Amino acid sequence: MFDVTTKSMQWGEETLTLETGKIARQADGSVIATLGETSVMANVTFAREQKPGQDFFPLTVHYQEKYYAAGKVPGGFFKREARPTEKETLTARLIDRPIRPLFVPGFKNEVLVMCTVLSHDLVNDPDIVAMIAASAALTISGVPFMGPIAGCRVGFTDGEYVLNPTVDDMHDLRLNPEQRLDLVVAGTKDAVMMVESEAYELSEAEMLGAVVFAHEQIQPVIDLIIGFAESCAKEPFDFSPPDYSDLYAAVKAAGEAQMRAAFAITDKQERTAAVAAAREAIKAALTEEQLEDANLGSALKKLEAGILRGDVVKGGKRIDGRDTTTVRPIVAETGLLPRTHGSALFTRGETQALAVTTLGTGDDEQFIDALHANFKSNFLLHYNFPPYSVGEVGRVGSPGRREIGHGKLAWRALQAVLPAPTDFPYTIRVVSEITESNGSSSMASVCGGSLSMMDAGVPLKAPVAGVAMGLILEDDGSYAVLTDILGDEDHLGDMDFKVAGTENGITSLQMDIKVAGITPEIMERALAQAKDGRLHILGEMAKALSETNAFSVHAPRIETMQIPTDKIREVIGSGGKVIREIVETSGAKVDISDDGTIKIASPNGDSIQKAYDMIWSIVAEPEEGKIYTGKVVKIVDFGAFVNFFGKRDGLVHVSQIENRRLNHPSDVLKEGQEVKVKLLGFDDRGKVRLSMKCVDQETGEEVVPEKKEATEAE
Repeated sequence: MFDVTTKSMQWGEETLTLETGKIARQADGSVIATLGETSVMANVTFAREQKPGQDFFPLTVHYQEKYYAAGKVPGGFFKREARPTEKETLTARLIDRPIRPLFVPGFKNEVLVMCTVLSHDLVNDPDIVAMIAASAALTISGVPFMGPIAGCRVGFTDGEYVLNPTVDDMHDLRLNPEQRLDLVVAGTKDAVMMVESEAYELSEAEMLGAVVFAHEQIQPVIDLIIGFAESCAKEPFDFSPPDYSDLYAAVKAAGEAQMRAAFAITDKQERTAAVAAAREAIKAALTEEQLEDANLGSALKKLEAGILRGDVVKGGKRIDGRDTTTVRPIVAETGLLPRTHGSALFTRGETQALAVTTLGTGDDEQFIDALHANFKSNFLLHYNFPPYSVGEVGRVGSPGRREIGHGKLAWRALQAVLPAPTDFPYTIRVVSEITESNGSSSMASVCGGSLSMMDAGVPLKAPVAGVAMGLILEDDGSYAVLTDILGDEDHLGDMDFKVAGTENGITSLQMDIKVAGITPEIMERALAQAKDGRLHILGEMAKALSETNAFSVHAPRIETMQIPTDKIREVIGSGGKVIREIVETSGAKVDISDDGTIKIASPNGDSIQKAYDMIWSIVAEPEEGKIYTGKVVKIVDFGAFVNFFGKRDGLVHVSQIENRRLNHPSDVLKEGQEVKVKLLGFDDRGKVRLSMKCVDQETGEEVVPEKKEATEAE
């Protein structure tokens, strides 16, 4: 009944297996990839015809994590997987980016790739397995795909690169100084297609070495997919790229001069209007048949790309007048908004980000319900890209994949320099509002986010800046690497290469390309050029931070204290009675962790101190020989009980009240009276022994007994 094909290989510490023929047989390509005990099913389907009038490639990639894969039930009321999580959205983008450039040019039929996590061993991250499964499914489906690709994850510990480190090794790297890199690389047999990373001030050489190492490690996987496809691939879909050379010649003849003049305008808005006018002029010169040709959009884009690309490679001059290495003018400002905890406006040319930082308490941490574990995050970065930022009218809704991806890139770049939670116990939320955009708004978010956090008084290890690099690679091998690319250069170029970091090294690297990969030589050139650009931007940012920024008066103050774990129950009290009393009495917010870390938050320093003292009185132990001020709580025949240390009481025996014989303690004491006592010690049963007569009740000073002048036997 089943025609099953299976191929396996040893990859690193685990066995990688590809299987098809048993499940989802009606899909054009279906593969289950398994690494260790993590299994992902990828299913590929594609339309046999292009939709009329469609001038773009409609590829859709979905990645779904099923909670049953890890033996878990989803949280929430509905107990069902709902909208994609951030991890699912980012992984879908991770798969989409390296495969999209590899479809045959001109192929515009709809393609759907769905990856479903079926099993997760909590060791091997399913994102890499999903990428491999998707590549294998595309390769056997018959769709005109110029793959296969493969991907892997790389760590960096003790100067050594590590292939596919475990999920635990990659979790919360900020708190793991031994692990300095989380890098994902995808590529073909010949070249790298995509890079995504979180790094901890790696040098350019270390980062390039990691990318080269990854490309070497995926070669056996590519060979495995090729061998797998030779056994089970379907017949290739009959597709030939359309020939629109005659249409392109007509378009070029009708408007090359006007289009070239439009691209010579340096102002974005004027240039955009001129390009649109040139397009309309070209269309006015074409015949009805040419206007109805589905390849008209491709012909117009080819003309625009040819003008932009040729001028840069041949003359080294870009459409805004810059050379290939110059960064656009920068203005950095801080402290714009009076009531926020921190704010900054970062403007680079026609790209602008308004970044705002808010400091919160432990209650504001984000709870993340993931397949491998449930955990909290105290650093959040949200990126918003409204239509007005590019002068357009558009629908405003929930964040899309692009906004989530750009926000995560900025998050990776900045979290590497955050202080440890024990040193700065705040939840940090940065919101980047893109108010203008003409290239690399994600890198503007990095710069603005760094400035706004420093404006809020966050003690960053170092400022972080980011720059976007571009590439124009011609058929004859000539190329130009561009620093600080414009939107048009991104749209019509061959590479989007974003590098963020400090003066000491790289904290994040992301690369997407539209051609069949770039060589290590080009990447090395881009990294070196990006470093120069980054250092220049850091210098401009420093002008906005000439003085140390004070902690915002509107932010909550948080103090931390550590108590023994066996004292947590005493601080909380039965049914939370004690902790509620502390909060109500002090007016501060108190958060207690399982490890005994207590965070006390309030805008009022006196409230924090009061809560601190109340907690300390519960968990601290009284010191023998020390003098305390207490209150008489009970009088009995043999003495008085005094509350002297938090809720701790001790006995002052009748013989320790005064230096004279008393008939009854009530002769000199009454309940509620304030007295000063010295802790003598503890009896055999652990009961506290106190003394009043050793302390001057007026001054609180210890009374030193007089020495006898002589003894009887001398």
